[in-house]
Amino acid sequence: MVSIRLKRFGAKKRPYYRIVVMDSRSASTSRTIDELGTYHPIEGGEKEIKVDADKAKDWIQKGAQPSATVKKIFNKQGISLTRTSQN
Repeated sequence: MVSIRLKRFGAKKRPYYRIVVMDSRSASTSRTIDELGTYHPIEGGEKEIKVDADKAKDWIQKGAQPSATVKKIFNKQGISLTRTSQN
């Protein structure tokens, strides 16, 4: 199963994350399939979020399951999490 989740980078107490597509059975430090964006929770006073919405929607269409935190980020960005049929 493929999941969309966060991959942690940064220094101690200064984290930043990449929003990535990975095999759900792999470790969080493993290789990624695709990178969808970044999330900086401590950047300035406001959280900085950059997401490629088209890529994210495409992966959700393919069946990738976002983690709980990624769902919250997508909702803030207005990215739909529903799968629509393409006929």
